[in-house]
Amino acid sequence: MKKDLLSIADLERKQIEHLIEQAGHMKTEGSPPLLSGRTLALLFEKPSLRTKASFEIAIYQLGGYGIYLSPEEVGLGKRESVTDVARVLSRYVDGIVARTFSQKTLDSLASHSSVPVINALSDLEHPCQALSDLFTIYEKKGRLSGLTLAFIGDGNNVANSLLLSACLVGMNFQLASPSGYYVKEEVLNQGREFAALSGSQIRLTNDPHEAARDADIVYTDVWTSMGQEAEGAKRRLTFSDYQVDNKLLSSAKGDALFMHPLPAHRGEEISADLLDNPRSIVFDQAENRLHLQKALLVKLLSNPKVPVK
Repeated sequence: MKKDLLSIADLERKQIEHLIEQAGHMKTEGSPPLLSGRTLALLFEKPSLRTKASFEIAIYQLGGYGIYLSPEEVGLGKRESVTDVARVLSRYVDGIVARTFSQKTLDSLASHSSVPVINALSDLEHPCQALSDLFTIYEKKGRLSGLTLAFIGDGNNVANSLLLSACLVGMNFQLASPSGYYVKEEVLNQGREFAALSGSQIRLTNDPHEAARDADIVYTDVWTSMGQEAEGAKRRLTFSDYQVDNKLLSSAKGDALFMHPLPAHRGEEISADLLDNPRSIVFDQAENRLHLQKALLVKLLSNPKVPVK
């Protein structure tokens, strides 16, 4: 049956743990051609470095073929309707990796596609990033359950997916945002449901030092996401007290790690030298997008004739 990944909520805890296990195996042992004969479309409305490169390389290393479709080529919802694009691509490819401005576009694409659709970023979620982050944390800490992740900044798509994924696997999630910039209410409610089952806790505050207190991981992201450029000046003023620097990091545990999904704006959400701090695992995060997405592609699209270890 067709299986999409549009949200972290599409996965169960055991599935996330299996993806992390498979990603670790592929990282150390390499990747057999589990996508041999498979073709995927990379349908992007937004520019990308890590998402585009990691998916294209993952598909190639798994023996498949990826075709990148730029905004200019497709004009999703403008030059051609989303439903028609979904139906046409379903006749050509075995899966669609979609990076869209709107979650509604992604949902429409998936509902009219007969092949799996993977959310490579929307305005609501970034599940591939969150899954890769969990893999990176597991690599460094040896566990997920019982850890505390502090997210400092805008309750954006990355924060939404991190909250849901943390609550699914039993991690505590502490978010510091200015009033009006918390994660979406529907995401928070769903996270609370997951937390009730896993034993994790969610804490919201306006104080970044309070959120970072006793955290195992301190995480931040840009204050102004793609599509919000007109709000840039206002957001820089609103978030001026939410910069993550060495002083804020000192509020966390002594062995706390720092994470950021990139691209980073030095001097805004982070101090200029933070990426080079010994506690920073930001570039390990970036690398692990490749390995986790390999595991995800295999889960959704692997050739049944090739055995999965």
